[in-house]
Amino acid sequence: MNPMFDVAVIGGGVVGCAVARLLSLHDCSVVLLEAGADIGAGTSKANTAILHTGFDATPGTLESRLVARGYELLSAYAPTVGVSIEKVGAVLVAWTDEQAQALPSLITKAQSNGYNRANIIDSNTVYDLEPHLGPGVVAGLVVPDEHIIDPWSTPIAFATEAVANGAVIKRNFLVSQVQVGAEYTELRTDDGQMILARYVINAAGLYGDEVHRQFGFDGFTIVPRRGELIVFDKFARSLVKRTILPVPTAHTKGVLVAPTVFGNVMLGPTADNIDDKRATGSTKAGIAALIDKGRRIFPWLMNEEVTAVYAGLRAATEHNDYQLSSDAAARYVCLGGIRSTGLTSSMALAEETMTFLSACDFMPKRSDEVAKITLIPLGEIDDRPYQSGGRIVCHCERVTASEIAAAVTSSVPAVSFDGLRRRTRATAGRCQGFYCTAEICSLTGLQL
Repeated sequence: MNPMFDVAVIGGGVVGCAVARLLSLHDCSVVLLEAGADIGAGTSKANTAILHTGFDATPGTLESRLVARGYELLSAYAPTVGVSIEKVGAVLVAWTDEQAQALPSLITKAQSNGYNRANIIDSNTVYDLEPHLGPGVVAGLVVPDEHIIDPWSTPIAFATEAVANGAVIKRNFLVSQVQVGAEYTELRTDDGQMILARYVINAAGLYGDEVHRQFGFDGFTIVPRRGELIVFDKFARSLVKRTILPVPTAHTKGVLVAPTVFGNVMLGPTADNIDDKRATGSTKAGIAALIDKGRRIFPWLMNEEVTAVYAGLRAATEHNDYQLSSDAAARYVCLGGIRSTGLTSSMALAEETMTFLSACDFMPKRSDEVAKITLIPLGEIDDRPYQSGGRIVCHCERVTASEIAAAVTSSVPAVSFDGLRRRTRATAGRCQGFYCTAEICSLTGLQL
């Protein structure tokens, strides 16, 4: 017998996990299908880790509405489940008179999006707030409510809560064939796996356009937009108090400098449209471009040690907005073209999915009792197990043996070093696992 579910969610990124979580809180059976070996291992693992207010979104778009709602939902949810979050604020810096002249329009845009706490400041005030900025600042715009957040633990929390409430996660399930039947849709893989689902949610990220076409629909094409980033050592953290934003363009929000909840400082991302949806490696040209911009923005930062570089791909389309749709006859919902704001809007997109399903005549009742979960927080300002005397295995990130054991035995366990790193920060520090890898292999049985 092939397993049958009320709803299948295709894609185990932060959006798909958020959808699976919300569905699991209702009286219905849910399966989350992830093509890779782990959830949150695609676009969701490589972003700028900022919880956006949505002040600079295009007014009237789906993205602006869902980012604002998602900010509200996720900022309230994160502290309840152990996802680290900090309210650091942001300063949008104008380096030219032309950029300074654009600041009033950003205030107007923010107000149109329902955000009324942004304000313009002069160059002296900018330097008072961020004294290590490079020379030449003309003016700035303060956005006091921008947050930084743990981007790895967010989808893991969603998935863990979904499983706790009865959802099933199938990894290594790459949907290659779709057959919509009278009552159920068949979802098959090339290696012979199959499940049946009454309703299907497409949250496939970079491959969302391909899944959309498998259901017989068109309307958008995803062109991967590569964003490369540099992560500086924790010793650099004292240089940066807030997220430093550039004046955005029509193509990108631009290169920023941001603290992270883990105590590092991040520079990036680049924004290059490419053809290969698997090209997640960093490039010499991309890193050189970031270093060049970093010298202008934060010259002191460029003297600090680099812990890591990485690249992520965003699901950019030919449209300037999310591509959301549903088809009642196919019992299908598409969450396509979710770009860099997907982390912020994830919980709002889950709510939107329930609205789409209702329009498709699927309205499951909210469960009377739901299971709660809590993760071990990874942020520098949070209480961590090592502070209570736990045996430390990864000294760079102060990860204990108990955290590593929990990560490989949880209901959504790490099955690789990459997955363990996202769940614990082990091997993510300045030595990049040089001192702790052997012991982790011994403790977990994982292999490099």
